[in-house]
Amino acid sequence: MTEPIIVVEDVHKSYLMGKEAVPALRGVSLAIMPGEFICLMGPSGSGKTTLLNIVGGLDEPSRGHVIIDGQNLVSMSENKLARLRLTKMGFIFQNYNLLANFTALENVEAPMVLAKNGRRQRKQRAAELLQRVDLGDRTHHYPSELSGGQQQRVAIARALANDPSILIADEMTGDLDSQTGFAIMELVASLNREGMTIVFVTHDPRMAEFAGRVVELRDGKILAETGG
Repeated sequence: MTEPIIVVEDVHKSYLMGKEAVPALRGVSLAIMPGEFICLMGPSGSGKTTLLNIVGGLDEPSRGHVIIDGQNLVSMSENKLARLRLTKMGFIFQNYNLLANFTALENVEAPMVLAKNGRRQRKQRAAELLQRVDLGDRTHHYPSELSGGQQQRVAIARALANDPSILIADEMTGDLDSQTGFAIMELVASLNREGMTIVFVTHDPRMAEFAGRVVELRDGKILAETGG
């Protein structure tokens, strides 16, 4: 029987605002199977981005456990956690987070530099990934020379650099027009069809329709799940 690739067990998260602890998550439990396409939805302040960041190891819970591919993030050293993020996860953000002084090719290469891959291998894979996202003719362009949709495609290529099994995406179409947003979602859906596990946050119900399961959060709790 296949085991979940992501397990969230009774996760609580509070942030200190002055002297007051403000809860963001209140006992969230969730299991995600390999190859699932999961969307987290909810109003602003519902806890969806907090949950995404905890699943991605970018934030830690105040209480509870997060298990990725059998490894408990809560008990993991910072070095091991960084290695897990680098090799098993790819991250896509709303504002792209590209390095302004790096070309598209160099941006995609960056995670492979951290993984200590050889120079020739890095350049070849980066070029192949840019081709995959239809930017084969933009390899030497800088982010300022690319449209928003093109920058997000570079960000997707970068997220795939180290061949992760999990893709974590926060509002990846939020700054894009509808047509470009749908094209980005089609690209991500094709990655899912190839077996990649996708967990993404969106506020747009049209983009959520790409997911196989939608998890709705409200006030730090799971309110409902559809699909799956």
